[in-house]
Amino acid sequence: MLKTPALKQVLAGIGAGALLFGLTACGGGDDSGDGGGDGLVVGFAQVGAESAWRTANSDSVQSAADADERIAELKFVDAQQDQEKQIEAVRNFITQQVDVIVLAPVVETGWTDVLQEAADAGIPVVLADRGIEAADEDLYVTRLGSDFTEEGRKAGTWAAETFAADADGTRILELQGTTGSAPANDRKAGFFEVLDAEGLNYEIVDSQSGNFTAEEGKAVMETFITTHGLEGVDLLYAHNDEMGLGAIQAIEEAGFTPGTDIQIIIVDGSKAGFQAGVDGKLNYIVECNPVFGEQLMDVVVQVADGETVEKFTPVEEGAFDATQFEAELPNRQF
Repeated sequence: MLKTPALKQVLAGIGAGALLFGLTACGGGDDSGDGGGDGLVVGFAQVGAESAWRTANSDSVQSAADADERIAELKFVDAQQDQEKQIEAVRNFITQQVDVIVLAPVVETGWTDVLQEAADAGIPVVLADRGIEAADEDLYVTRLGSDFTEEGRKAGTWAAETFAADADGTRILELQGTTGSAPANDRKAGFFEVLDAEGLNYEIVDSQSGNFTAEEGKAVMETFITTHGLEGVDLLYAHNDEMGLGAIQAIEEAGFTPGTDIQIIIVDGSKAGFQAGVDGKLNYIVECNPVFGEQLMDVVVQVADGETVEKFTPVEEGAFDATQFEAELPNRQF
């Protein structure tokens, strides 16, 4: 349920001070320009700052809101990868009567109650980046972000082609993202969907969460090496750059050569990830594009105006092998 024009007029009649109080830091606190005091107030509950990808995403959204005269204020909350903090932020946005709530959910489940509260308050919700369980799809208007399953499929396609001739079978280690999160669930599903469809003979040696951080990726990789060794292990599939880079450090410290002794796939495509590729330390990169702030602002305005939008709008993304790393490195924005 969206706010009707009549309701917006009533709220506007209460006065700009009631809606646009505390024009702080993030977003266009300046009421000058065409947007003026009639611009939208948007609440954004971000996952956190756990990676270069997430920092670039936050910067993109904040910069786009600052530059967009249609946005009067962006209320930004860093939830530090804590769902309870995100739920609290959404409830505060409802209390503050923002025009649109943008949510990048930490995990897929547990949103029913708070999103129902937003719906009851007449505040539309837009998901940015990550999704939530299908049972709650009526509680948000649209999701703008990556097709995580397709990202997994791209990784799986490369793996299936690369190891197709391996008669002894392909032994795989997997560094999963945050347990229960959409990218972790979908990147895993898409990857193994393709391996199974292509009939690759493979074994999952181990699969654990590194919570999308370099530190935990390194720690889990150290555990993998201690528990299983790397002799005979063919591939590491890391759900993001940070975990993959942490794993590379662990592999090197254990006396092995990443990219050679074990081939490595990462998902994101940061400068650091591509540099590791140029250095020969990994073998395939699936892009996940964080810089979609301007596109998000357009969607937010459309939703606030009650326009019909698609339930999901993907951002454009590619994939790169070792022959492309050096040429692509200068194009990285994070």
